[in-house]
Amino acid sequence: MNLVVERTYRKNLHTKGLIFMNGAEYEVVIKNLSITGALAEFHSVNYSSDVKDIFSNLQASTKHDLYLPELSLAGEVEIVRVDSEGDYIFLALEFKNVSHHIDSVLYKRKAYRKSIADTGKILIDGVFVEFTSVNVSVDGLMIEINQAVSLPENTLTHFAFQRLSLEGEIKVVWVEQLADNKTLMGLKYVKLGKIQPE
Repeated sequence: MNLVVERTYRKNLHTKGLIFMNGAEYEVVIKNLSITGALAEFHSVNYSSDVKDIFSNLQASTKHDLYLPELSLAGEVEIVRVDSEGDYIFLALEFKNVSHHIDSVLYKRKAYRKSIADTGKILIDGVFVEFTSVNVSVDGLMIEINQAVSLPENTLTHFAFQRLSLEGEIKVVWVEQLADNKTLMGLKYVKLGKIQPE
């Protein structure tokens, strides 16, 4: 018996979502969904930009934020293919850093996140531990630590992030242990200051 699956199974559906591209929020309809991605339908008539402008914006950056309220799913997606038909644009999306069951966590907000991968330090049990940022926003940041760490939600601690010249106090919003013994953490700014040059 041949058990090779040639393509990822996709479920057809019709659910509304929001995609944040180039500083603006757009409504899309998800036409089908798989474990690795989705096909989104974008109706350009609903917005002032014409199709050429939208295509130009899509080519400027392929990674964007996606929020699907009905599925409680949100995170970053990469646009891997763009097709058009009349006033409709079809976006083939590949999931990156997607979170499920997010009603009470990170994405119930208007502050979208920008992908920035750089190193910083966070204070855990009296010791500064190095982290790599996943994304940042005006409210906080998501980080990855190359070891298993445990911090209760609402813990207040300190951090320093040289890329944005920021340091100060942060609150732990959520912690997720990854399969490879790493830790993913959502943090919210409490008190911020500029890193002073030495």
